[in-house]
Amino acid sequence: MKLIVIIPAYNEEKTIAKVISSIPRKIKGINKVEILVINDGSTDETVKEARKVKVDNVFSHKTNQGLTQSFNDGIQAALKFKADIIVSTDADNQYDQKEIPKLLHPILLGKADMVIGNRQIENINFLPISKKYGNIFGSWIIRMITGCDVKDVSSGFRAYTHKCVQKFNLLSNHTYTHETIIQVINKNLVIVEVPITFRKRKYGNSRLISSVWEHIKKSSVTIIRTILMYKAFKVLVNLGFLLMFFGLVGCLRFLYFYLNGNSSGHIQSLILSSIFISIGFTTMVMGVLADLISINRQLIEERK
Repeated sequence: MKLIVIIPAYNEEKTIAKVISSIPRKIKGINKVEILVINDGSTDETVKEARKVKVDNVFSHKTNQGLTQSFNDGIQAALKFKADIIVSTDADNQYDQKEIPKLLHPILLGKADMVIGNRQIENINFLPISKKYGNIFGSWIIRMITGCDVKDVSSGFRAYTHKCVQKFNLLSNHTYTHETIIQVINKNLVIVEVPITFRKRKYGNSRLISSVWEHIKKSSVTIIRTILMYKAFKVLVNLGFLLMFFGLVGCLRFLYFYLNGNSSGHIQSLILSSIFISIGFTTMVMGVLADLISINRQLIEERK
């Protein structure tokens, strides 16, 4: 059983060595542990510091390409190196790497395809209120969408089976955390959460969330896009039906006034109702077409 720990890193020279050094090299149930750093175009001494502690492999981007691309490149490299299990962690030393066995436990027992380290955000006092409650709200949204009881959707401390990561098809250029959860659930894989320790960041600020509102905007786009990727038929057909319903109500309203000889002045509402019906019908057709495209994509993915 081979474990590869991937660490996306961007200008983390002060902490990367500590992170690598604290990763346990001997874990019960694991025969071999390797560490892979994905240097995302760092302009400091991140790579030099990583090599000081004898990291197994370092892959570097010439320019900063973002967390999702770094994560995806790390996943692809780990698959190439024949990893049975992959753990993703951050380079800022906020996670306790000694807790990696906790992440692996449900997978080794065969009870999970993906394990998320739950930071227990509600109990953390050092996070800004906007980030704290933004994460709590975002986690609630994902639970409503997927039906999966995940309480910390933004945690980057995770473990994945080989089978799980092979099914990823990431589209976001912002963050992979929400997208992977939605994809895993829609591919009938199992997610388990385990409580973990989360430390206050000592150096610098988050490379991912420079602005909370910008993060919310980008994350919302990712969530909507991923939902439509897997639930287009349900979402668009229901939306189309709702629009057609409003249009039908408007038509019945006009018919009521017409039969009572008082149709003058209500033509505008009839026109508006017909527009609602037309848009609703078009939306439903789009839902059917999107569903056919989705089925075709799934068939292609299964043949890979």
